[in-house]
Amino acid sequence: MDFELSDDQVALADAARDLLDGYAAPAAVRARVDGDGGTDPALWDAMVSQGWTAIAVPEALGGMGLGWVELAVLLEQLGAHVAPAPFLQHALATDALVRAAASGNVETGNDGTAAGWLERLVAATALGAVAFQPVTAEADGDGWVLTGTPEPVPFGPDAALVVVRSDDALFAVEVDDAVRPTVEPAMDRTRALGWLRLDRAPAIRLGGIDAVEAFCDAGATAYAAELLGIGARSLELAVAYAGERQQFGRPIGSFQAIKHRCADMLVDVEGMRSVVYYAAWCLAAGDDDRSVAASTAKTWCSDAATRVVASCLQVHGGIGFTWECDVHLYLKRAQLDRISFGDATHHRARLGALLRARVEAGASVI
Repeated sequence: MDFELSDDQVALADAARDLLDGYAAPAAVRARVDGDGGTDPALWDAMVSQGWTAIAVPEALGGMGLGWVELAVLLEQLGAHVAPAPFLQHALATDALVRAAASGNVETGNDGTAAGWLERLVAATALGAVAFQPVTAEADGDGWVLTGTPEPVPFGPDAALVVVRSDDALFAVEVDDAVRPTVEPAMDRTRALGWLRLDRAPAIRLGGIDAVEAFCDAGATAYAAELLGIGARSLELAVAYAGERQQFGRPIGSFQAIKHRCADMLVDVEGMRSVVYYAAWCLAAGDDDRSVAASTAKTWCSDAATRVVASCLQVHGGIGFTWECDVHLYLKRAQLDRISFGDATHHRARLGALLRARVEAGASVI
């Protein structure tokens, strides 16, 4: 079995890297962070023009007909560049609507229905976002209303539609003036954060508990893929600095303590790469292991990315703690990503529940 990316997937990664090298180079990201923060419109327009928002959408629904492995390729590059663009959140909202369409839960009709929203998200004429923490759902006549305040939503202040969940169902909520979040102060200024406060807000139901589980699997895998990019780029930064920084007349990378730290970082990053792309493959193939794979990926990547970025900071020494060093951009992005869609503790508990159910059913956990 071939576990490498295909030639087309490698070409996609190269194209994504080239685009982001141009629009999300360190100087461009810093300019955004030092300015208004949040989305870089030029970068987002470039992503849309390259078809990023349609990549994992079936051709029958107006997309490119690729899948979750290709989406993970893009998300890895997004993390590696700490790109100030809402691609991850938009992709998750789009995926939720695509899954609803596949299950026959998408209504047809005007742009106020789920089908209309899906068309707008694929074309990127509207921005989607997602929230993980559950809210309360109530039936209201023929529709549904939601009440609650989930965690701060990345790019929520800019979104037109937010996909949220209750304990047993998945919903889409239009973000109008009544629920639109205001931008809150945040450590990571590459993303605008806002509290989504719902008070009997009308919602479109996208599915039941199966839709919620698929939403959780997708979110865990997507954030793990971005954490992989953060970890891989942090390793590159550490190795490059260790090769050029001189101490006692020799590069610090020649010292055993630095060598061992960088070797540990490599082990963590390669572990992240394995679990991320296995989880992405499971989602693409609809494999029975997809929930286990997604939670495994999020557990490992949440912890490993934290270790890798911390080691990168240590290799840089005193300069690593300054605003002028790029390490803080990756540290701040990783801090939010590692807790988004459940932290490592949450997913260990989820894994325990999933594997216990297999054991009780007499099935193998391997």
